[in-house]
Amino acid sequence: MKLDNGPEILVISMVLQQILPSYYSEYTSKSCAEVPIPPSPGQGTRKGYPYHDNERMVGASPQGTRKGYPYHDNERMAGGEAQGTRKGHPYHTRDGATVVYGRGTPRGYPAVGTALPYDFELPAELEAGEPPEERGLARDEVRLMVSYRADNRVVHTQFRELPDYLEPGDLLIINTSGTMNAALRAMREDGTVFELHLSTHLPADMWIVEVRQPGEMGTKPFYDARAGETLQLPGGASVTLHIPYSSDRIGKPLAGNNQQTHTRLWIATLQLPNALQDYLAKYGFPIRYGYVKQGWPLSYYQTVYATEMGSAEMPSAGRAFTPELITRLVAHGVQIAPLILHTGVASLEDHEPPYEEYYQVPLETSGLINLTHQAGKRVIAVGTTVVRALETVTDAEGTTHPGEGWTRLVVTPQRGVRAVNGMLTGLHEPRASHLSMLEALAGLEHLRVTYAEAIREHYLWHEFGDLHLILP
Repeated sequence: MKLDNGPEILVISMVLQQILPSYYSEYTSKSCAEVPIPPSPGQGTRKGYPYHDNERMVGASPQGTRKGYPYHDNERMAGGEAQGTRKGHPYHTRDGATVVYGRGTPRGYPAVGTALPYDFELPAELEAGEPPEERGLARDEVRLMVSYRADNRVVHTQFRELPDYLEPGDLLIINTSGTMNAALRAMREDGTVFELHLSTHLPADMWIVEVRQPGEMGTKPFYDARAGETLQLPGGASVTLHIPYSSDRIGKPLAGNNQQTHTRLWIATLQLPNALQDYLAKYGFPIRYGYVKQGWPLSYYQTVYATEMGSAEMPSAGRAFTPELITRLVAHGVQIAPLILHTGVASLEDHEPPYEEYYQVPLETSGLINLTHQAGKRVIAVGTTVVRALETVTDAEGTTHPGEGWTRLVVTPQRGVRAVNGMLTGLHEPRASHLSMLEALAGLEHLRVTYAEAIREHYLWHEFGDLHLILP
């Protein structure tokens, strides 16, 4: 079944206008039809669009909500992705793609049929510590593992061959949130130097922030900050820590005392001399962790289709896309639709549930998702952030609605995935809560097979690492 040209051209044009202005007019010559949206009950949201509150509590956020939009206190979720490639390891291109059918597992990784695989051993040499451009590669020359859930088949290829694995009418959903210089030098009253990570911008101009302590292996969480404390920031700015953020979930017990906790995340306010993005552009720098040994410019942490700054860390599943590759995908008949989810810091402790993140799912995107499902084509999320946003606004029958607000949704195997049937994502660390979402989509056995294969084939992890495309 061929999709109606109206919504397809409309949404593709939204992407092309931002990143491919020279090609834009070529794809917008046809008039855009109105996207049909099924009626939905529930709470009103952005610009009067309906929001389906199926299986959710929709109420006031503990910190308030933006412009009266509903706050979603659902099950909770994980976000984050990764990309890149390894020196000295050959790529498997279209002419010589390597196909694997679930072989044995490497040392340190649970065999199929054993306990939960979230505690596998990740060799240090598989942690990507530099952007692929610094390894002599183009963005889209990172490796791509394509896996098929139906039979656990695995294909090893290169990301620029992505069009070979997608079909005309397939729909890619991308997160167009841009990455901020979200790390700042901070100083305590006694002169102690810290690093402040901005995470989530809350209503009433409040922030979720993390105070981290510099060390030989990067930074580590600092648990001994005090409520009411003000830290000095560069350029005459400051940050005041007000109350612990969700201390019932985030607090770390003190040694020998299971009741008292130290706090890692804080609700805070910033006092800045000028506008946020201008200030961060001058004094901030990208958040990085111990496996990245040196700082890199913000451009390395930006996707080519970013339209609105707001993420503390890069929605990195989309990093490998280039304007040329997007042009090839569109010419191949693949649809592309945007949404926004501003990611918070990814420095969650083991098994720590993530927190609120702001999202926007446009009317045109939700309509195109529904039409794609009706046409029997595949809806593929580019990153766990996209899954989190879409699952927040998709009801139990699988209908996706437009919406805007803050989500706490956690996608688990028990809940399942309703909005998409494929995902492009990075490779996630042992014990990462992201793996629960992958299990919800692909199943536990498939997750074991593919992660064992990635370790065996020396794929790279983290935001500058390689990619994994999961298909039905």
